[in-house]
Amino acid sequence: MALEAVHNINIDSLADTMLSLTTAFILGGLIGFERQSRQRTAGLRTNVLVAVGAAIFVDMANRLAGHEGAVHVVAYVVSGIGFLGAGVIMREEGNVRGLNTAATLWGSAALGACAGADLLLEAVLGAIFVLAANTLLRPVVNRINRQPIDTLVVEVTNTVYVIAQRDHQKKAMRLLEDTLEAADYSTRDLVVHAFGADAVEIEAVLLATGVDGEELDQIAQQLAEQPFIIQAFWSPSTTE
Repeated sequence: MALEAVHNINIDSLADTMLSLTTAFILGGLIGFERQSRQRTAGLRTNVLVAVGAAIFVDMANRLAGHEGAVHVVAYVVSGIGFLGAGVIMREEGNVRGLNTAATLWGSAALGACAGADLLLEAVLGAIFVLAANTLLRPVVNRINRQPIDTLVVEVTNTVYVIAQRDHQKKAMRLLEDTLEAADYSTRDLVVHAFGADAVEIEAVLLATGVDGEELDQIAQQLAEQPFIIQAFWSPSTTE
């Protein structure tokens, strides 16, 4: 088996694989950039991962021409991984989560199939591209998400809510603004409503059309830890 793996190392074929994955990475990135700029769920990284994963599968099938049994196994992997990926996709309060994880699983399946077919260098190369999609593209995604988008096409509003004691309203507003500003989230509007007899609800509408949900969760938790704040949370809303 080890000798077969060594025998399968082909520099010319590896160069062809590099070209295929690079093309898939760039084209998937172009499609994903357009999706990300419109705040679609399947954005930049998801599209790149799917494109690269598909390229790995097809490139491997080309290398295995004549090995009909192995090619059939690859076909089963391609169809079967879809069910596994669907299992990690969740819908919570109108938001879909887990698409990047599902796409990563698909890419991982492609790499495993390559390794099982003794295409070791191809598997390593594919892993590099999948890791690049999940790491190097993250700052690009964050930068796109923080930019205003065409409101004629889609309007995304992210609002942070703080319920505080009425006597500490000004202190709560100042803390809310300072905390958001420190996290590089500028506010477009700040609205105060009465909340019961002794409390107020402060709504901070963010300028950013896309946000890091985990980061805002941490900000809300940090705000809620203050003794004069009763509750803190955030909520996105999207209209098209």
